[in-house]
Amino acid sequence: MTDSSDTGLLSPVWSHLTTAVITKGKGIYLYDKDGNKYIDFTCGIAVTNTGHCHPKIVRAIKEQAEQLIFGQINCVVNDRAIELSHTLKAVMPDGIDRFFFSNSGAEAVEGAVKLAKAATGKTNIIAFEGGFHGRTALTMALTGSKTIYRAGFQPLPPGIFFAPFPYAYYYGWDEDTTVHFCIKELKRILKSVTAPGETAAVIIEPILGEGGYVPAPDRFLRELRDICDENGILMILDEIQSGFGRAGEWLAHTVSGVKADIVTMAKGMASGMPVSCIASGGELMARWETGSHGGTYGGGNAVALAAASATINVMKEENLIENAREMGAYLVRRLKELQGKYPIMGDVRGRGLMVGVELRKDGEPAPGETADIIAKCKDKKLLLLSCGTFGSVIRWIPPLIVTKGQVDDALNIFEDVLHSKGEL
Repeated sequence: MTDSSDTGLLSPVWSHLTTAVITKGKGIYLYDKDGNKYIDFTCGIAVTNTGHCHPKIVRAIKEQAEQLIFGQINCVVNDRAIELSHTLKAVMPDGIDRFFFSNSGAEAVEGAVKLAKAATGKTNIIAFEGGFHGRTALTMALTGSKTIYRAGFQPLPPGIFFAPFPYAYYYGWDEDTTVHFCIKELKRILKSVTAPGETAAVIIEPILGEGGYVPAPDRFLRELRDICDENGILMILDEIQSGFGRAGEWLAHTVSGVKADIVTMAKGMASGMPVSCIASGGELMARWETGSHGGTYGGGNAVALAAASATINVMKEENLIENAREMGAYLVRRLKELQGKYPIMGDVRGRGLMVGVELRKDGEPAPGETADIIAKCKDKKLLLLSCGTFGSVIRWIPPLIVTKGQVDDALNIFEDVLHSKGEL
């Protein structure tokens, strides 16, 4: 019998927060093979928004597996794909009413770029510094959060140009100054390296994920939308990490009043089952030539599609978006209280339950301290992740079912670690 603790046959390309071998998940908790219980504030990197093994999701998976596991969408149209398209439309902004399903976030981004190029007949894409869009060749080329995701894999696909993201804390400016600078630089890029006539789309995360959990100011998104409209450029909103209630809305960008041309979604969409989605309006999607894009499993995995519909229904029935807003506000308030006691906490920011704490020491990013704090929290059975270009941001991404008491449990561990390190 194989020893479940033997990880020697797994590829070493995977990094691991912990080498604990997990055998069970329930709610916000994970359990390893030795029976240890962990508070999971990684949420599978913002995937298990409804918690681990939510009973209604489990039931939907079981029931669907007994009826139809796979119906390849080029051969047949399985009813779960139709069901999910209607379930999604009900929670999408007006005008987003056509859906292409695939398996991963990177697949969705690649498809979104193909759609933008097909619809406009243009070749170039503008991405933003700090953004993360995946690890395939094209999505690596679009990613500017860390060199680890790109180093050694050049040359990457051409025709991609980077604009500065309005990261006010990094620049050391106020928000208005930062937005003004970034908009000015974007306009310069359209004059200097990629003309509007060859620029198909801009792609942006409304809240940087791997780049540091930095929300884009509403004013910036609105001015970006204006620039796109003035220049015939499509706007792709990458909601893979920030969507599905994570930021306290179905889609994070909607609070700015901006309308996306194309939206990509994944992660929290199906409570851990592999589903992603490209969404746009019907007129735009109609410009994508039939047969020019596809995939064996996208739209065919009826079990995963059923889990996605069940996830949306659970989020509605249990008011998880409202809970994300309420618990997120409470988490930010408590973290800011701690910030007053522990100067290493340079910045606390985020929306909903997508919250980042950026650590600085002597005015510089503090990746070593960040890693040490996360390791010590892990020893106390609290799982947290880092992010940011310098690895100096601790991200707080609990399941959207989290309670105030559970937030307090996590914060108590976090403060104990800060205090033990002498970070007063």
